[in-house]
Amino acid sequence: MLLRILLVSAVVMLSACATPPMPDEVALSQEIKVPLAELSPSPAVPTIPAPSLPLAASQLTIAAVGDVMLGTDFPENYLPADDGLGLLTAVTPILKSADIRFGNFEGTLMDGGEPVKKCKTSKNCYLFRTPQRFVQRLVDAGFNAMSLANNHARDFGEAGRSSSMQALTAAGIHHSGREGDIASWVVAGRHIALIAYAPFAGAHDPADLATARQAIAALKHQHDIVIVSMHMGAEGADVTHMTFDHEIFHGEDRGDSVAFAHAAVEAGADLVIGHGPHVPRALELYRDRLIAYSLGNFCTYQGINVAGINGLAPILKVTLAGDGRFLSGQIYSARQQRPLGPLPDSHHAAARLIAELTAQDFPDTSLTISPLGLLERKAVATSASNKTQSADKSGHAIDDKSSPDR
Repeated sequence: MLLRILLVSAVVMLSACATPPMPDEVALSQEIKVPLAELSPSPAVPTIPAPSLPLAASQLTIAAVGDVMLGTDFPENYLPADDGLGLLTAVTPILKSADIRFGNFEGTLMDGGEPVKKCKTSKNCYLFRTPQRFVQRLVDAGFNAMSLANNHARDFGEAGRSSSMQALTAAGIHHSGREGDIASWVVAGRHIALIAYAPFAGAHDPADLATARQAIAALKHQHDIVIVSMHMGAEGADVTHMTFDHEIFHGEDRGDSVAFAHAAVEAGADLVIGHGPHVPRALELYRDRLIAYSLGNFCTYQGINVAGINGLAPILKVTLAGDGRFLSGQIYSARQQRPLGPLPDSHHAAARLIAELTAQDFPDTSLTISPLGLLERKAVATSASNKTQSADKSGHAIDDKSSPDR
């Protein structure tokens, strides 16, 4: 089995997209390639023993958020006072109530170093370098899993991503991002895998669906729960709706999120967590697995717009069965208020927006979202004679014989 995992990891590494990442803003220039000698080796996924508990014996809770950027000291000092000591305090109890606490680290955890992108002016410079000591804020908030697959993970080259990986590992936080960097650990008797995808150089490539399917299927063979992270989609307040097609941003193909997420679930993913557009997007229940197409921004201290819906900071908490099936969930609404960080929102704006987008973009999904953010499965009457095939908006066939979402 170890051989199979290693072979899959090798295929993933060889088939990665070689196109360098485009910047968030047109003011940034083309990225400079980093010599291979600077890259640190990527660990292989370890072989783990077969599950020791019956699949239905335990449930698992996962709290997930979108983009996290705790301040930057480049090109100028935009770090919070007291090293952000209270930046996440208001939402920490929600995060810590789950078994797995996931976020997307947007930038690098790095002390010093030079960027591989160039800014025309310091006022329009979207390069993020957070000192490594700030990893303690993630620990304090309860995070134990992070994605490093995004368009800012390599602002300071692969050396920057290596620095982020080292800081997270030292803090006991699992991570995935670079090709071959796949997290594998045990929680409450369940074997967990996390693999992160993004359409940027050096990351697992979501455009290569065949390789992604192979990698996810191999992980599912060795784990009870497989979590897939995807940093995909265009950016901005006007891109809340799914396009059911490839999305282009500043001339760059940011991928087809629906096609990728469906392929991931079909291959064995139990939860797909999206981020990248900087705004919340719809949820979908597909084949009994939950897909969050974008959780937007969560705690982006400076350098990222948080006006209007860009400032919504939802926390998605999901309960999964031991075999990965969706059981229930809750969207906890928060909103960023600089310089205080994300604060609970009594108006539940994030939950209401996600509920509206879900109803509009996926009207046939068997998921309901209350105005307060409660996620439940719709009660759908089944019939023995109802054995027809239907198709969702992305063109994927749905088998009505097994469940409302299959």
